[in-house]
Amino acid sequence: MKDALGTVQSVLVLGGSSDIGTAIAARLAGPRQAVVILAGRDPDALVTAAGTVRAAGAQRVETLSFDATDPARHDRVLSEAARLAGGDLDVVVLAFGVLGDQEIDEAGGDGAIRVAQVNYTGTVSAGLAAGRLLRAQGHGTIVVLSSVAGVRVRRANFIYGSSKAGADGFAHGLADSLEGTGVDVLIVRPGFVRTKMTEGRPEAPFTTTADAVADGTARALAGGRPVVWVPPILRVVFVVMRLLPRAVWRRLPG
Repeated sequence: MKDALGTVQSVLVLGGSSDIGTAIAARLAGPRQAVVILAGRDPDALVTAAGTVRAAGAQRVETLSFDATDPARHDRVLSEAARLAGGDLDVVVLAFGVLGDQEIDEAGGDGAIRVAQVNYTGTVSAGLAAGRLLRAQGHGTIVVLSSVAGVRVRRANFIYGSSKAGADGFAHGLADSLEGTGVDVLIVRPGFVRTKMTEGRPEAPFTTTADAVADGTARALAGGRPVVWVPPILRVVFVVMRLLPRAVWRRLPG
């Protein structure tokens, strides 16, 4: 429950050992923060992330096992997180995702399916579970990590981009379905972010950092905004990008 000053008291980050997830948790951690719960697949990585969040000022940090591709357990993970937080969650962050390898995944195998399962199906399942829990408690915010790659899908990364386009559309619909319940949805649309996931890949214009994404997310939460672009200039860039003829868009470099 938020305190009398409106400060977030409890945060659950699904994908809590990711660079962006850890950065958001650390940014939201503070002197009034009751508990931060980091959930993910790698217990060792979660321990490391928990140390970072504690150092940022969280009063208490817990970890949970979470797999985006195991939807049968998502309600249980949310319920356990609420229990660890004292029965109440203020913010649930969906920060998990995989990038895949477009060239390899197009050639065959199950890589493309995994991208879709984690980024889209996982978001649908975890997002609905979070929505049910927060609706029942009557307040809270769900933060969905989308991407500018999903705003208009490019040939160079259409597998990843389409999975994020689906997640972005789902988040908009989820927000509409929760209107009037006391539950909000914040959609975060970063550009290329320097993280472990993107290491070794060529950077795009307006490349940003996990800390910048965390700062933008925190400001948007404080201001009650429904969508935030990181960096903000990408919002203007994509107004133009959406207007490009398809023949031109198709030829854009990766």
